[in-house]
Amino acid sequence: MEDYLEYAKVFKALGDPKRAMIVDMLSCGELCACMILEKFDMSQSTLSHHMKILCECGLVKGREQGKWTYYSLDTNTVSRIMRFLCNITSEKENCICQEDAGCCKGWDENE
Repeated sequence: MEDYLEYAKVFKALGDPKRAMIVDMLSCGELCACMILEKFDMSQSTLSHHMKILCECGLVKGREQGKWTYYSLDTNTVSRIMRFLCNITSEKENCICQEDAGCCKGWDENE
C-alpha cells in the first residue's frame, strides 16, 4: 500500500497540465527557473508553487545558483515510476486481485 501512496503523489503532481509540461521540458536536461518561467504565462510565485509540488513528490530536484534555482528530473525517481507503472499495468501471478481469490473457490460446487 505504501508504494501506491508514494506513487499516487507523483501521478497527482502530474495531473496538472502545466506541471506535466514542466516535466516534459526537464526531460531535455537541467533548466533555470527563469527559462521555465518564460514558457508560461504565470507569476514567479505560481511557478514556485508548481516546482515545490514536483520536488516534494521526488520527481524534480532543484539546486540554487546565484539568485535562481536550476531544476532537473530525478532520474532515480523517474526509473522507479516507470517500473511501478509497468508493474501495475501488466498481468502477473502475484497481483493483488489474487489475494482474496480463495473466497470464490467452491462456489460452483455449492450451486
